[in-house]
Amino acid sequence: MSLTTGDQSRYREFRSHYLPRTAKGRWAVILYVVAFVFAEWPLLPLANRIEPTVLGFPFLFVYLSVIYAIKLAVLIYAARERL
Repeated sequence: MSLTTGDQSRYREFRSHYLPRTAKGRWAVILYVVAFVFAEWPLLPLANRIEPTVLGFPFLFVYLSVIYAIKLAVLIYAARERL
């Protein structure tokens, strides 16, 4: 008696959706993770120490806006390319 359901003959062909399957997908994941690191603790305090403003906004706001725009662009790219 089998406790599994469905066709088990294709089990070896299964690949996790959490791992990128193409080179474009790997680059998208790497770029997203790098942008994520730039927006988190190890590097964020360094960006917060910069005093000048950009068009009247504190540097940190502009810095985070650029990082989040990069992250959003990577997600849109991955969605359009069906990665």
